[in-house]
Amino acid sequence: MLMHIVWIEDELALLQECADYLRRESIEVTGAAEFEEARAVIERSRPDLLLVDWTLPGEMNGIDICKYNLKHWQLPLIMVTARGDEFDKVLALELGADDYLTKPFGLRELSARIKAVMRRASQAGRSNNPGIREEKTLRRSGLVMDMDRFLVQRDGEKLELTRTEFLLLWKLASYPGRVFTRAHLMDEALGDSYLGYERTLDSHIRNLRRKLGDHESESPFVQTVYGVGYRFAEGN
Repeated sequence: MLMHIVWIEDELALLQECADYLRRESIEVTGAAEFEEARAVIERSRPDLLLVDWTLPGEMNGIDICKYNLKHWQLPLIMVTARGDEFDKVLALELGADDYLTKPFGLRELSARIKAVMRRASQAGRSNNPGIREEKTLRRSGLVMDMDRFLVQRDGEKLELTRTEFLLLWKLASYPGRVFTRAHLMDEALGDSYLGYERTLDSHIRNLRRKLGDHESESPFVQTVYGVGYRFAEGN
């Protein structure tokens, strides 16, 4: 069965070259030059994954599309761009991208990253990742986490978490009191595309705590174990 992806990219020569290669890898590509064109395709066909260029014509750039995807579609998404600064990578990942591929790139790397992101998304959806317990719903002291819908509520109020923040919270909350190193969290909860980005992980944790209201609480959900990593508070 072919995997179907939508690639929002205005460099048509690049899009065609990559689409021809990916088709031989059983990945069908539908191209769109800007957001409105892509939205019509996505809402009609519900693709498996999105590839998004950062700089696009029209009112919506790649970062805007990351935010829109997180709110409306929640599809796996890879940012593909010539912007290679660490700040840009961190920003895209924090706003919902599952991976970040810098131009120029090799066709085999492109295919491998697509398959890796889809593998992680599939594992999360089935909850059969060895690092994630099999429950589809977790309840922890006012928090309700639904793996099927990537939904988190606190005291009945929905929290807008990115996919990365959700996976980190799910991993930690699955084992209250257990301390996870940064490397362990990135490897098991996020996948090997994140290895080497420990400062990125700290940014995700900081944003997660803010959304959970930990900075205002005397009993935060996510706790730092200095010199080691993070844990979810025992007893929650």
